[in-house]
Amino acid sequence: MTQKQKEFKLTTEYIELIKLLKLLNIAESGSHAKYLVEAGEVRLNGEVELRKRAKLRAGDRIEVLDWLVNIA
Repeated sequence: MTQKQKEFKLTTEYIELIKLLKLLNIAESGSHAKYLVEAGEVRLNGEVELRKRAKLRAGDRIEVLDWLVNIA
């Protein structure tokens, strides 16, 4: 399976994980974003991330479903 890639440019110090998933339309809704995190489908910098409100900062890398998102 080929991964689709996106880059997200921060305009603030950080963004919460579930907000990013919704903003980039990776998750269909807030509840879908929460489900993806709770189900262990999200990896932050190579490690499974279970915190829905994890603060993502520049340099972080998210893998979820078939997406790879770099935070800039």
